[in-house]
Amino acid sequence: MQLNLQKPIVFFDLETTGVNVGHDHIVEICLHKVNVDNTTETKVYRVLPVDQQGNTVHIPEFTTAIHGISDADVADKPSFADLAKEIAEFIGNADLAGYNSNKFDVPLLVEEFLRAGYPFDLKCRNLVDVQNIFHKMEQRTLKAAYRFYCGKELENAHSADADTLATYEVLMAQLDRYQGVEYTDRDGEVSTPIVNDMDCLSQFTRVNPWADLAGHVAYDAHLHEVFNFGKHKGETLEAVFAKEPSYYDWMMKADFPLSTKAVLTEVWNRMRDQKLQDLKLHFGG
Repeated sequence: MQLNLQKPIVFFDLETTGVNVGHDHIVEICLHKVNVDNTTETKVYRVLPVDQQGNTVHIPEFTTAIHGISDADVADKPSFADLAKEIAEFIGNADLAGYNSNKFDVPLLVEEFLRAGYPFDLKCRNLVDVQNIFHKMEQRTLKAAYRFYCGKELENAHSADADTLATYEVLMAQLDRYQGVEYTDRDGEVSTPIVNDMDCLSQFTRVNPWADLAGHVAYDAHLHEVFNFGKHKGETLEAVFAKEPSYYDWMMKADFPLSTKAVLTEVWNRMRDQKLQDLKLHFGG
């Protein structure tokens, strides 16, 4: 089977210094691009983790024990800021796919682009999370998924290139296995969601209606941005900022991901613009 593509899709996987999107950094990235004609290109980069002050970030030993990448392995490698333009141009306008990518890899990738001051827009991209297909249909891990769907053992697990190519193979096998298979959601609605269409797969693998990428801000039933944590959980950002403007300032200074801060700023500016518009109407401007 070949993927039914209207535009390219890039399967990718990250190895990192840790699992905190607002704090940790990429040390390896593999990008496997499938073009509309189903030809493929693969790029793998080792990356020197650097903070926003230009200091090299230590790769913790317990993280090295998982993916095998140490400080010495990346000491002479370029930083993400050095690679940002090349990576963005390789991805182009492609959709993105990965394993657990919606929860971790996509938010951290966008965070690295923001740290580098390089624009990377997700608005016109489908995000296909192969793990969510697997968990909804079978509920296992990538290694088990590879064995289950592809009948092979995953060698060199936790290396970016092995995990990325395995994820690509798993999705291809899922499309074969679940063609025409019914799925019943929590509301009892029955559908056949696993089809060779990236729009449909993106919708099926999207778990949470988050406004940001880290899940700190969600949408309510009326598509208003609401806090998804802390003392204001469930309240709209506009209501909180109106009664407690200092909360916006605190969050902007705190260690939240830049993607979260971008949503906060968008809401803050929207409120400011509305106030100006109201003043103009009031004074006949």
